[in-house]
Amino acid sequence: MTRILKYVSRYKSFLILGTISMLVVIGVDLFMPYLQQIFIDDGIINGNKDIIKIALIGILIITIIKAILGYGKEFLYDLLSVKVHEDIKNDLFNHIQKLEFKYFDNMNTGELMSRIGEDVENIWQTIAFGLRLFIENAIYFVVSTIILFALNFKLALSCFLIMIPIGFIGIKLEKDFGKSYEEISDQTAKINTTAQENIAGVRLVKAFSREKYEINKFLKMNKTYYDLNMKQGKIIGDYFPPIEFLTNISLVIMIVLGGFLVMKEEVTIGVLVAFSGYIWNLIWPMRMLGELIDILSRNNASAKKIFEIMDREPEIKSKREAYKNEAIKGNISFNNVTFKYNDELVLKNINLEIKAGSTVAIMGTTGSGKSTLVNLIGRYYDLSEGSIKIDDIDIKDYDLDFLRKNMSIVPQDTFLFSDTIMNNIKFSNESAEEEEVRKAADLACALEFIEKFEDGFDTEVGERGIGLSGGQKQRISITRALVRRAKILILDDATSALDMETEHRLLKNLSEREDNSTTFIIAHRISAVKNADMIIYLENGEIKEKGTHEELLNLKGKYYDIYCSQFKDFNLLEKEVI
Repeated sequence: MTRILKYVSRYKSFLILGTISMLVVIGVDLFMPYLQQIFIDDGIINGNKDIIKIALIGILIITIIKAILGYGKEFLYDLLSVKVHEDIKNDLFNHIQKLEFKYFDNMNTGELMSRIGEDVENIWQTIAFGLRLFIENAIYFVVSTIILFALNFKLALSCFLIMIPIGFIGIKLEKDFGKSYEEISDQTAKINTTAQENIAGVRLVKAFSREKYEINKFLKMNKTYYDLNMKQGKIIGDYFPPIEFLTNISLVIMIVLGGFLVMKEEVTIGVLVAFSGYIWNLIWPMRMLGELIDILSRNNASAKKIFEIMDREPEIKSKREAYKNEAIKGNISFNNVTFKYNDELVLKNINLEIKAGSTVAIMGTTGSGKSTLVNLIGRYYDLSEGSIKIDDIDIKDYDLDFLRKNMSIVPQDTFLFSDTIMNNIKFSNESAEEEEVRKAADLACALEFIEKFEDGFDTEVGERGIGLSGGQKQRISITRALVRRAKILILDDATSALDMETEHRLLKNLSEREDNSTTFIIAHRISAVKNADMIIYLENGEIKEKGTHEELLNLKGKYYDIYCSQFKDFNLLEKEVI
């Protein structure tokens, strides 16, 4: 709660004005039973008409003040809660953006959505309603208790003794509620993850006729969620009735003992009426104790989950005096680079010298470390041993934003936003002019199909580019990478969905472009890599072969075997012709 109050302190003016309005409302409201007392004792019983008029005018004024300032109080606290809600949501989202790839490897999207959604909403409700309720009830309870004891000590003490057990019930209730809400919060995250994955993968589910299985899986998770809520309902059922019973007992005591004291003429009827008004200022806070604990328990469970994420420091971040002075040229060197992921060796003793503007092709079996190798350049993961230098400067000395702005990557998993083709392309460079976009699309062989769409570059591609073929999505992704104008370009299996003719034209265009960058091409086809300045063959995280196309063929190793396998039919055909 302390950290949430730090957010609240940013908007002191709303809090102060809202609290002042609240205090005025409470002040005039506490004056109401006193007016009722003099209205009965001095006005009705003693027949003083002037007192009756004054009391009625006072009650009218109090009602008007409560209406006006009550609105102000509600509005200011709601405004405060909305501001805090916005700040927490922004801070959480910004922090998530700073976390490294490894964090997202182990975190479900649905869980993060729950934290940004339901959990932040719970905090919003706490400030909008819970904070005001706590302050209001605390003041009513303390001031009314003092007034009650001032009116009649015996009557006040007898009623107040009943309130003590309610406090103990509240302490136990808070513990049970806190545990319950943590379980509900975790289950909500699981349900969101399941729903998100099934909606995103609905076509796969239908393709394998797994609808019933997925429905049953969701029903089981939803049943668990139902059971947890029923468990919470049982807690409410166990604790709320005793609170209600004890507060009603205090009313009975007030009526019985108060009536007895009136008959003994120790108190007047007006005092008893006033006492009745003030006792409700004790009863309502006690009755609201359960709801307040409910809100605070929900808040604490949600805050714990949120700040657990926000307290996680990014493992990969820039140094304080990070390098970002000059433009990157693109000379890259790998020096004894070793990388482990969860203690498993992925890359071992990688040594490379790559000149600016050259093209490096990477081949190898699945899981050999091809994608990991290029991901290390942008510090998406940090290497375990050795160093990578760009223009003779260690990548760990670069400012992260500066380093990554000088890189452009087409990832293995092609991702397009549910937006227009133009906005998807300009995602990498918002300042890109339309002509520049068209030129990049032409280089990526994407212009030819984009112009066939009725809306051209303004065509909506649907979620994750569902309205496009795999090859079309890859070419748009390559266009997006080219528009960035980065000095380091990484194509991670970026042409796998293209036919060989389109792939050949695209790679030829890339090699002939004017602003030639240091290019990495990860591919499985010889046709995609044979013109590279350097070809690397990885196996079990180690470089087994390195050289040009001709050099590797003459070596007659792994690369040669792949070449023979892929061009076997062509070679047989060539022999038959001869």
